[in-house]
Amino acid sequence: MTTYQKIIDSLGELSNTKKDIKSLEKFFQVYPGGYGEGDRFIGVSVPNQRLVSKKFYKEASIEELETLLKSSIHEHRLTALFILLIKYQKSEDFTEQEQIANLYLNNLDYVNGWDLVDSSAHFILGPYIQKTEKFELLDSLAESNHLWKQRVSIIATFHQIRNENFEHSLRIAEKLLNHKHDLIHKAVGWMLREIGNRSLSDELPFLDKHASIMPRTMLRYAIEKFDPELKVKYL
Repeated sequence: MTTYQKIIDSLGELSNTKKDIKSLEKFFQVYPGGYGEGDRFIGVSVPNQRLVSKKFYKEASIEELETLLKSSIHEHRLTALFILLIKYQKSEDFTEQEQIANLYLNNLDYVNGWDLVDSSAHFILGPYIQKTEKFELLDSLAESNHLWKQRVSIIATFHQIRNENFEHSLRIAEKLLNHKHDLIHKAVGWMLREIGNRSLSDELPFLDKHASIMPRTMLRYAIEKFDPELKVKYL
């Protein structure tokens, strides 16, 4: 039996009831017109997906993971991403890391959910871009007019934020300032908040310049941890 099939079978054994699946479908908006329209769930919890990932990451090949990432089932795709990020983090071979990063970039059509993006972008693409200094990739994704690629562009910068480098996050945030979708508003606001958690002197000039035109959700996320008086000022 292939490792790919072992992963599929293991996830199948951990699937829950139809009631749980209905809740997931509602939460991830799989209905017509929702951002997750057409997605499929089998009801495997994230902790159980992580357990499966830790069990099989050593033996799973890159080719098998690419196939898994292209599955129509949400939990298959998320598990593939969990395994890829473990492989990336544990590898000391840049060639292998680059192979994983390129697989990720070439298959972003399948990283098509906020949880998929948020569980992978800053663990795979973030460090790869930092290492290679290919920061123009962030701009290309931000300018793509593709919802999930645009969310990847800002979430990937979380890696730089954690390393006290805010330049790229602020640049991408500015590019996405007038985006129409609240999933981008939330992502940008979240990254601005993370900058402020580390350096208000870097977040506040951005807010001073843009707060009056920022989408309300983006602004609320960005100022969530502010002292009440400062929060009122920006609201």
